[in-house]
Amino acid sequence: MSEEEKLLKAVARLNATSLGLILGLLLGLVIFLATNWLVIKGGPVTRGGKEIIGPHLQLLSQFFIGYSVSFLGSIIGFLYGFAVGTLGGALIGWIYNWIVDLKK
Repeated sequence: MSEEEKLLKAVARLNATSLGLILGLLLGLVIFLATNWLVIKGGPVTRGGKEIIGPHLQLLSQFFIGYSVSFLGSIIGFLYGFAVGTLGGALIGWIYNWIVDLKK
């Protein structure tokens, strides 16, 4: 393998850990900020005699145990978002690097 091919392969590869951490931080921050935006904005919606803030975002509680549209829920959502984003980003990086390695 020539030096040029080695350089091209090194440039084409992604660092799966870095990609995972970046996507984890982004997803965690998006959930954290969106939840706190709704908490600050307020505007409850009444359903069945119960007041619910952000009924669409509240659906995340179906996937993230303990999540709710509250400040504590935003912290829990950040942690879940960070975990899911990190795993997803690492998986994307791993698959991308695997495809690059196939094209030797």
